[in-house]
Amino acid sequence: MIDKKMSITIKGVEFPMAFNLNVLEAIQEKYGSLDVWQNKIQPKKGEAQIKDIKWTLVTFINEGIEIENEQGEKKELLTEKQLGRMITNVSDITRSIANAVTGATPEPDPNA
Repeated sequence: MIDKKMSITIKGVEFPMAFNLNVLEAIQEKYGSLDVWQNKIQPKKGEAQIKDIKWTLVTFINEGIEIENEQGEKKELLTEKQLGRMITNVSDITRSIANAVTGATPEPDPNA
């Protein structure tokens, strides 16, 4: 995983985001596998599950907040309810989640 600072702006407020081993563990714990999780937030057929999108985003944001808090910041963690009140465009959120995942995942080494 690439240790890279990411953020998302929702209703004019910038929130840190992290996609790391802690987040991967939380996803596996909740969904059993990354494939099941991905199908919930970006299904091949049907609608994305809003509750899973909210859970994912709050998990990414809260991990970012916890990292910043360890570095001296002191911000409160978000709840899914608080986040749900702020989200106005679900497709932008799913795109931000996808960008966070791809941005934090290193490219395969062709020489390996």
